[in-house]
Amino acid sequence: MRTRSSKKKSSKWKWIIISFLVILVLAIAGVVVWGAGVVNELDKFQKAPEESIFKDIEPEKTVEIPKWEGKERVNILLLGGDARGLAEGEIARSDSILVASFDPVTKKAHLFSVLRDTYADIEGYGPSRINTAITVGGPSLAMKTVGDLLGLEIQYYVYTDFEGFKALIDKLGGIWFDVEKDMHYTDNADQNRYDIDLKKGYQLLDGDKALQYVRFRHDAMSDYTRTERQRNFLKAVAKEMQSTWNIIQMKEILGSVSPYIETNLSVMDMLKLGQLGVESHVGGTAQIPPMELVSEEHIGGASVIGIRDNDALLGYVQEVLMKDETIPAPSETPGVDGEDGGTDNSASGGGVSGSTGSASR
Repeated sequence: MRTRSSKKKSSKWKWIIISFLVILVLAIAGVVVWGAGVVNELDKFQKAPEESIFKDIEPEKTVEIPKWEGKERVNILLLGGDARGLAEGEIARSDSILVASFDPVTKKAHLFSVLRDTYADIEGYGPSRINTAITVGGPSLAMKTVGDLLGLEIQYYVYTDFEGFKALIDKLGGIWFDVEKDMHYTDNADQNRYDIDLKKGYQLLDGDKALQYVRFRHDAMSDYTRTERQRNFLKAVAKEMQSTWNIIQMKEILGSVSPYIETNLSVMDMLKLGQLGVESHVGGTAQIPPMELVSEEHIGGASVIGIRDNDALLGYVQEVLMKDETIPAPSETPGVDGEDGGTDNSASGGGVSGSTGSASR
């Protein structure tokens, strides 16, 4: 039976949680001891060239992917694709874009969520929405484009689609979460397969309902609050992944999602990152671009998110990386359990809060 936990902010995560994909990567370091089966499932994440969904992409320019030597900052791009309505062989635009950044020296990790309609320069193709980079140049160009925007070298990527996300949540038995308001949206495409119909309140979200929550953007702040919802929900998934019950079931969990995942991470890379993740704590999360640098523009008749000052954005990213939200500000009063008593308001202009419950079985 699961019980509802306090709504108090908990910033002392032992593993950095960003997307269910990275959660899996970091969880592995502690569960490899359960046998070769876990390693075999992990190995399936890295697809052979002929099995890759990106096999037919022929970018105009080859993009070199930086190597991680293990001592410098490492960055991982998390991409969630929306493949609805696409013909076989077509590549989905990135519906969700996140970057997890780890510093092996300070043991701090940060999570950035990038607004998908951000107008950015795509090397070799000119300026366009950032979520189109993967469709013309595959993961390597997406890594280059997002990395240039943030001023970071991105060494790894992990890609999945809607069905992979749903498979993970269902395998975990759902996630208890506090939905902050009623959410409704009807989409007649795909025979209403991805309609959204959620009621406000603390509830168990299965894979379908969880996908509805992280996809909802039909309110006043649109993608601005959606990216914050995604970060909050993924923290809840992380907590559930850390339970003893799910660690024991890790092989089955990995097997259920591996068909939907593609990455350039080798098993050895995953183990190295897993160890780093266990030793790290989340220093903070942020939206890119932050609200103060957003400029809503129209290009070719379409709405895009412009950036007021690119140099200021690079400076903002570095400021975020220097921060550690686990250290209370002078005006904050620590809680009796040693955790921050403050409110989670990590995204500029955001105020979404989702409370999670701890699991016991």
